[in-house]
Amino acid sequence: MRHGNKVNHLGRKSEHRKAMLSNMANSLIEHKRITTTVAKAKALRGYVEPLITKSKTDSTHSRRTVFSYLKNKEAVSTLFRDVAPKVATRNGGYTRIIRLGFRLGDNAEMCMIELVDFNELMLTNAAPKKTTRRSRKPAGAKATTETTVEEVATEEAASESTNEDTTTEAPEASAEETSTEE
Repeated sequence: MRHGNKVNHLGRKSEHRKAMLSNMANSLIEHKRITTTVAKAKALRGYVEPLITKSKTDSTHSRRTVFSYLKNKEAVSTLFRDVAPKVATRNGGYTRIIRLGFRLGDNAEMCMIELVDFNELMLTNAAPKKTTRRSRKPAGAKATTETTVEEVATEEAASESTNEDTTTEAPEASAEETSTEE
């Protein structure tokens, strides 16, 4: 039973696990996305998100605290210089886990973990959300009724002109038919 066991040990001793998470966090900060197993990604998310929150306040104390976890000066400077200003308005949820399928060798479930504000494809494709109030009518009902009225008016005018043409042609055709019959 795993009552009260909140840490996924990932099949490693504590020092090995800390070193692995530190290396993965350095890679995530440097490359903005990495591919790993789902279990490691979930453990990494719990490891790196508090560090990103700590990096929002740029002080000597917070830099030293983050350095004690990452143990890499370049990663710390990148975190405070590039990542922290982009996530300054967020209140958490700095990472996204996207499942990729299963690995061929051992069938482990693979995923990609990335920093949310650095995925340019998802930022450009995301349309701005419209915040509107709900009403009883469908959202486009008013616009469609206005265009429908205009379209109907033009269609009626067009049909009237074609009706006039057909009515003038019909007597001529009947007159010609009557003359040929006689």
